[in-house]
Amino acid sequence: MQKRIIAVNSNTYHGFSLDDALEGIRAAGFHYIELTATKGWTEHVFPDMSFEELWRIKDKLRDYDITPISMSGHCNLMDRERIADFVANMRLANFFGCKFITSSVGEAHLKDNAHVSNQEVAEHLRELLQYLEEHDLILGLENHGEHATCAIIEEIVDAVGSERVRINFDTANGIMYAGQEPVEDMRLCAGKIGHLHLKDKAGADDEWNFPALGDGHVDFPAIFNLLEENEAPASIEIEFTSIGPGSLKEVDEAVRKSGAYLRKIGVL
Repeated sequence: MQKRIIAVNSNTYHGFSLDDALEGIRAAGFHYIELTATKGWTEHVFPDMSFEELWRIKDKLRDYDITPISMSGHCNLMDRERIADFVANMRLANFFGCKFITSSVGEAHLKDNAHVSNQEVAEHLRELLQYLEEHDLILGLENHGEHATCAIIEEIVDAVGSERVRINFDTANGIMYAGQEPVEDMRLCAGKIGHLHLKDKAGADDEWNFPALGDGHVDFPAIFNLLEENEAPASIEIEFTSIGPGSLKEVDEAVRKSGAYLRKIGVL
């Protein structure tokens, strides 16, 4: 298997500081990060931070030899009132030198709860292309919620019709939200994947249980075999159980263990 850029999503350190995350990521031997800027959830970096603080973070990333490859900038992209937030996250991603910004689509319903077609979702997303061009970013649309399968996201991406919008394939979300195993899900759309969230899954399909890589039942070797011709970067995301990790030490160990697993299967 070819080696590729493997980052750690700072959302793995939800509930802890970005400084905590950087210490753990560096100790585990990683050199890339997906910075998280999700409003009201994990605001490790955020547009309303002072310029001084943003530069402190940027300098620390440089000093730790950790490169931001992507930004988790999740917003409900179907809510026009949130578009300004997402544009601000794009500017922030550009400031940190990220190449990708990731987000799920959000709830695709009208005010009367009528379902919006994937074509209508795509028309809405085309309005973001000018900002993606301006900030030199690729938007990775994540399979999540009602858009949980790779096939659904592929249909939206194809309808948008721009290299600026690609699939961000989360390896566990299809199981959680659609009961769909990831290998079969991505088999026909592997070529459209521009970014991945490497997330393992344990327990029942609908149980919030996302352990260290290698501790669940996701077949990562098969996933990487399907991506043999695709060099898309990937970001490790560990979300533990619904009660969360018991300590910072537990998070650090899960990140270290995930790195060891990826080295074992030859992708890191």
